[in-house]
Amino acid sequence: MINSKLILQDFENSARLLERKGVSRNSLIELRGLLENRQDVERQLNDGRAEVNKISDEIGKLALTGKKAEMDQLRSQVPMLKSRVASLEVEKKRLDDESSYILLRLPNFPAEDAPQGATEKDNVVLRVHGYRPEDYEGKSYRPHWEVATDLGIYDSERAAKISGSMFALLRKDGSRLLRSLIRFGLDLNEARYEELTPPHFVRTETFTATGHLPKFEIDAYKLRDDDLWAIPTGEVPLMSLHRDEILTAEELPKRYMAYTVCWRREAGSAGKDTRGMQRLHEFHKVELLKLCRPEQIEVEFASMLQDAERPLQLLGLPYRVVDLCAGDLTFSSARIYDLEVYSPGVDRWLEVSSVGIFTDFQARRGNIRFRGEKGGTEFVHALNGSAMATPRIWAALIEHGQQQDGSVRLPDALVPYMGKSQIGPG
Repeated sequence: MINSKLILQDFENSARLLERKGVSRNSLIELRGLLENRQDVERQLNDGRAEVNKISDEIGKLALTGKKAEMDQLRSQVPMLKSRVASLEVEKKRLDDESSYILLRLPNFPAEDAPQGATEKDNVVLRVHGYRPEDYEGKSYRPHWEVATDLGIYDSERAAKISGSMFALLRKDGSRLLRSLIRFGLDLNEARYEELTPPHFVRTETFTATGHLPKFEIDAYKLRDDDLWAIPTGEVPLMSLHRDEILTAEELPKRYMAYTVCWRREAGSAGKDTRGMQRLHEFHKVELLKLCRPEQIEVEFASMLQDAERPLQLLGLPYRVVDLCAGDLTFSSARIYDLEVYSPGVDRWLEVSSVGIFTDFQARRGNIRFRGEKGGTEFVHALNGSAMATPRIWAALIEHGQQQDGSVRLPDALVPYMGKSQIGPG
């Protein structure tokens, strides 16, 4: 969550930044009032407790001297003081709960240099890699679901029979291609990241630590009989590895990666193209996550972006890097670069990775700190991004590799994993 002190100490700047993410000024004014009242109540509560302790000490001293009358006079004040303290404790809890309710629903501050804008139309394309429009002129590309169905490696009908819409059933080389992409994504990053295999179901506090709750409850799958949620990304369990811990400055940055199966209800997908592998409820992904000191964030962000781009380059897929405007940033992020692969079968750019800076927003929720050189503690800063989000990369490979005889040519980088250079006849 955001640092509540900034609402009190730098309200105008805080309001300006959050308004870029669509937060109303009125909600921040309400929050400021609650925080100011909380400060006042906390001061009175501390004073009341100090007074009770002072009187208790004085009573103890009088007991030693045998001054019973004075002791009884002081004792008569204690019940009223304790009652006052109890009332203040109740009021403080009320203000804590009300301010926390709002704070948990406020997004992270956008970075100052995030582009101005409210929707994806305001996002800025920073650069394009490997794409030339003339390479596609006069050519016809079938969508991946048609090519893959004809090859017998994708079965949408049986997937729907088993689980309903927006699920995929891969077969034979379709399954092998998915498995190859996962291994490829992990192998590329094994020298720079510690690989973990985390649980795929997490408790509510774990889900809350990344900002997915309460904001995105409607988009999540929850087990009926347990306090467990199906993870929408490997970021969720990885971010809680060090929850409630104090790290040393020397052990930062921490770099982790994990292959996980992810689940999302995609409640906001109405009107979007969900055919084939474009948008699924269940999908496979290799996620990267870093925890670092604030001064390390820019260097670690640049290197993570390179790590996310590398597989796209080696697979020969055309892609672009998009700087998301403030209004299109995710709830927990301060800055995001999206990587979008061109998909010729649908003639669209499809997001395959979001590499983001999350500042100390998630660390505050998870209480993850490090001890600085002067002995005090600070919250760590976090970054994450996808090293291999398989569904759309799988789809793009099928569409780019399709041949006139119906087969699909595979990029050289995947041949050692697939054991062949193409899928289909030939």
